[in-house]
Amino acid sequence: MRCAVFGATGYIGGRLVPELVQAGHQVRVVARTPVKLAEVPWRDRVEVVRGDVTSDDDVRAAMVGQEVIYYLVHSLTRRDFADIDQRAARIVGAAARAAGVRRIVYLGGIIPEQTPLSRHLASRAEVGVILRESGVPTVELRAAVIIGSGSASFEMLRYLSERLPAMVAPRWVHNRIQPIAVRDVLYYLVRAAELPPDVNRSFDIGGPDVLTYSTMIRKYAAVAGLPRRMVLPVPVLTPWLSAQWVNVVTPVPRALAVPLIESLVHEVVCHDHDISAYIPEHDGGPTSYEKAVELALARIRNVEVPTRWSDASTVGTPSDPLPSDPEWSGGSLYEDFRERRTHAGPDTLWAVIESIGGENGWYSFPLAWSLRGWIDRVSGGVGLRRGRKDPHRLHPGEALDWWRVELIDRPRLLRLRAEMRVPGLAWLELGVEPEPGGGARYRQRAVFQPHGLAGHFYWKALTPFHDVVFGGMVRNIIGTAERAPATGTRAGGAD
Repeated sequence: MRCAVFGATGYIGGRLVPELVQAGHQVRVVARTPVKLAEVPWRDRVEVVRGDVTSDDDVRAAMVGQEVIYYLVHSLTRRDFADIDQRAARIVGAAARAAGVRRIVYLGGIIPEQTPLSRHLASRAEVGVILRESGVPTVELRAAVIIGSGSASFEMLRYLSERLPAMVAPRWVHNRIQPIAVRDVLYYLVRAAELPPDVNRSFDIGGPDVLTYSTMIRKYAAVAGLPRRMVLPVPVLTPWLSAQWVNVVTPVPRALAVPLIESLVHEVVCHDHDISAYIPEHDGGPTSYEKAVELALARIRNVEVPTRWSDASTVGTPSDPLPSDPEWSGGSLYEDFRERRTHAGPDTLWAVIESIGGENGWYSFPLAWSLRGWIDRVSGGVGLRRGRKDPHRLHPGEALDWWRVELIDRPRLLRLRAEMRVPGLAWLELGVEPEPGGGARYRQRAVFQPHGLAGHFYWKALTPFHDVVFGGMVRNIIGTAERAPATGTRAGGAD
């Protein structure tokens, strides 16, 4: 069938697309920023179109000629996410009906019987209602915690389990949860396209195990080979306080941790298994919790994580390219430019540049970078702990600590856009130019577009430290390249 996927740059969408292709469907991918898909392995097997779900024109154009629509878009990190998601759902539903789409498939969350719901779960439920009432047969698959390498829920569980041998936890750690492996979610999503046209309803989907969150932590520790973890529940930790703790201990930022934890306050267990009457279980049956954890950890160890929660852009960050002149930003554009020649070859220098960040660090005053990361985390930003998927290779649109890879022109230019909390917009460019007589020239450019008086003050206050931070980066990147073997081998390890 002809399928359009909205949200293909997100965690589930990025894994669903190749599954649909493998199942023989013709896939159109709708992305607000198509460049983020430039290097995904399935790019040449799908049609990619630009589209924003809040734009009527974009959505109508994306629907033309399609039979099945997968809607996998959420705006969790914005305060007004409920309004945005409902508006987008109405636009998608109306456009699908006008285009003669045969089916909509939507992934939502299990709705607990208790009321009132968290804002996150209430919004998910409302989107499902809007799509089912659109006039287009809709299947809403409702899942609780998704266990898979790179999912926000799994990363939160993993870091809490690995970093804290004992923890004081809120009472909700004793609430029951029915987690599901990401492979099972994808199986149901793919098969949902084939359901008969009279099916217009929601289905709860879950794994075979019903556990408490504290049991999930202990079982994770057992699978990961960690000592037994102690979880001590106390009544004084509210969801908001719990989210602050998650923000400090894990890479999941507070803006995302709050809605996730608000949902865990409820018991999220499947109310039925009606899906089995329409979609048979796959070979081997549903994946157990321990098996799902084992598979996720294997992918992490083998650096085979195709998508991560951080792949989705942080809402509110710029999607425009780097401004090239002061006129673009209204006359105010600060710049720190440095360059230096090295006898290291261009390939060797580029290998160092592309390996920057994550466990490899930023080649300059680690304490200052760490402190700035903590300040960003405390203020509700993403901080430095998002890391990177691969220690040596980057891709457009990928999260890299508090940066986003905006452009990579291998082996010439890497452009990063800041997603930390600053009073303005910031970019960092790292470039390589071969020298005619051998060696290479390293170019480094930091650009800042201030917002208001606070932005101007921010840049001027940090200017005295630029030689330490930016100058140190130049010296250490050049030094690392000159010490590396001149064979094109990447710094930090072989390809």
